[in-house]
Amino acid sequence: GGDGGAGGSVILEAAEQLYTLLDLRYNRHHFAPNGGKGSSALKTGKDGADIVLRVPPGTVARDTETGELIGEVVEPGDRLVLAQGGRGGKGNAFFKTSTNQAPDYAQPGEPAEEREVTLELKLLADVGLVGFPNAGKSTLVASLSAAKPKIADYPFTTLEPALGVVRVGDYASFVMADIPGIIEGASEGRGLGLRFLKHIERNAVLLYVLPVTSESVSDELATLQREMAQFNSELLDKKAAVVLSKIDTLDADARAEQVAEMKKSLPGGLPAFAISAVTGEGLGALVEALWRMIQQGRAEA
Repeated sequence: GGDGGAGGSVILEAAEQLYTLLDLRYNRHHFAPNGGKGSSALKTGKDGADIVLRVPPGTVARDTETGELIGEVVEPGDRLVLAQGGRGGKGNAFFKTSTNQAPDYAQPGEPAEEREVTLELKLLADVGLVGFPNAGKSTLVASLSAAKPKIADYPFTTLEPALGVVRVGDYASFVMADIPGIIEGASEGRGLGLRFLKHIERNAVLLYVLPVTSESVSDELATLQREMAQFNSELLDKKAAVVLSKIDTLDADARAEQVAEMKKSLPGGLPAFAISAVTGEGLGALVEALWRMIQQGRAEA
């Protein structure tokens, strides 16, 4: 008889219309069919159909048991084989020789690959907002884009990252990510911990959001950078800027002097912008500066 068909594979594919892994959360088990059996008259069995799991760009796959990185799909259309279908067996006709015209043995097909895979989504955004809970990140995203993140005056209002598209002029735009607030010890899993930190690995530019109502903006910045460095020291190599938010809460007569003192306390090299997402003060200059940083980063990539 003929050879057997190969088994189907389970494949991950990035699709730009998707933004969450919610569908796979409630549908966890996927089986690609076996290949068909070979038959008489040297007929080869039909290959099993592949199963394609569509996920958002930025999805990372790891072996659940070992934690080993299998791969990732970054751009729409990218594909990654999670479990390879087994090779089809060889029928007895494959072993036919001049001295043995009708062999009575065949080679069985290979078993299918089975594995448990953990998927995680790392947001693909141009600008990622980094700050403590209640620093004003959600209000900033809402002011600059059409995104409507939940906003309230208590920590961890933002429990999941949210994306907003920021327009620059009539034709250009960039994507800003409102990421759950960090706390001290996040690199060790405290608070939202690693759920926060894994997302900023994808951002081209980091924007530290420091409210002027804090006791010390320089201490807050140092803590944020320390947590990121403990998680992944390469994060500190990214292009970055600082936003001094909520300046509308400062006394109007003393505002300029107080903002100048805060900027002076920050480490050199980081551009700093004083803004109020409520009144809109300083937002235009911030957007223009971020756009220049993004363009520069794209040119260097």
